Amino acid sequence: MQKTKVSACIVVYGGGEEAAQAARSLVEHTRDAALSLTLVDNASPDGAGEWLAAQQLGPGVKVVRLPENVGFGSGHNTVLPQLDSVYHFVVNPDITLDDDAVSKLCAWMDAHPDVVMATPRLLFPNGAEQYTAKRRPSFLALLARQVPLPFLKGVERHYLMQDEDLSRPQEIEFCTGCFFVMRTEAFRRMGGFDEGYFMYVEDADITRKAQEYGKVMYVPEAHVYHAWHRDTKKKWKNFWMQIRSMLRYWRKWGFRMV
Repeated sequence: MQKTKVSACIVVYGGGEEAAQAARSLVEHTRDAALSLTLVDNASPDGAGEWLAAQQLGPGVKVVRLPENVGFGSGHNTVLPQLDSVYHFVVNPDITLDDDAVSKLCAWMDAHPDVVMATPRLLFPNGAEQYTAKRRPSFLALLARQVPLPFLKGVERHYLMQDEDLSRPQEIEFCTGCFFVMRTEAFRRMGGFDEGYFMYVEDADITRKAQEYGKVMYVPEAHVYHAWHRDTKKKWKNFWMQIRSMLRYWRKWGFRMV
């Protein structure tokens, strides 16, 4: 039986060894789909792109080195003209697999033609839940994620859909950019990511665009592991970059307090 053609992209900015681990993990565990994987290096200052280009990362894997750092969404969009697949995966370099999550998600999408975009269950490397099924971002939800105030716990719980049964598939409003699959034709027709975002919130934005083509789903039957470095909690520069991205998102899609 002919395998489904699947493409995937990992955008890299430093940390070549972590990106190589993600690439090898994808190749090793994707057995029931024909995978082509591109690593796009955003002019990593530590030489990650050159190092990755010299590695044996597996069949169907190529490395593209950009002359400058164009940002997360723009980096992913560089593969758009070359895509020849049924499904396309956006993958962070801090993702690893221990199962064929790629083929499982493709099979699930095959069985649900009204779904255009999906994300699996995400776990920390120790197996703990990350709760990445989300509702649309609001001001209080953003505040709750950054400032641990007791009166915001209920807001965060609602934002992370912990008031829903996450043991079964759920339609979601915000598909996390660290690992998702989209029908390639829809990804191409919408022009990929909005390149006006340099980093952060572009995943919430592309989810809104995807909803114009079909449903966006959380699919817990598949899982992947996500190291999740959470730079916005470590670096003020990244936090303010996230704020600027949120302002762009609200200008496009409307402000929500809760």
